[in-house]
Amino acid sequence: MGRIDYLHDPDAPPANSVVPSVVAFVQNDTGQILMIQRSDNGRWALPGGGHDVGESISDTVVREVWEETGIKAEVIDMSGIYTDPGHVMVYDDGEARQQFSICFRAEPVGGEIRTSNETTQVRWVDPTDLSKYDVHPTMRLRIEHALDRTRTVPYIG
Repeated sequence: MGRIDYLHDPDAPPANSVVPSVVAFVQNDTGQILMIQRSDNGRWALPGGGHDVGESISDTVVREVWEETGIKAEVIDMSGIYTDPGHVMVYDDGEARQQFSICFRAEPVGGEIRTSNETTQVRWVDPTDLSKYDVHPTMRLRIEHALDRTRTVPYIG
């Protein structure tokens, strides 16, 4: 399924849903960031996705990282909550979703990199190389905030 992101675009369709979702800022021992190339829009992003009924939000982080990358992760803390109503994601099925995303820092604890039906590429990226990748401005903001260790939000969960 394809996806188009609208950011403060007057031509964006009105949102018809809100889905709590997560992204995971996973950094390895050398400081590289786990990045995926999304199969729905071709852009590079942090792994993540929608929160499912019956799971804690930290379970969502762990599940999404595993499903999209093959990496087992453990949540450390939270770096931000993003709810800009001017960011609307439109999917092929007609859903127009208003942004609602929580960014968590996590560390890798196992697994091997692999792709999934949601990812065309998965790799560890040095933060200094991020400008070489097509990353949506809202995802860049999450990465910048997660890199700033003064932006730690305690997470119990």
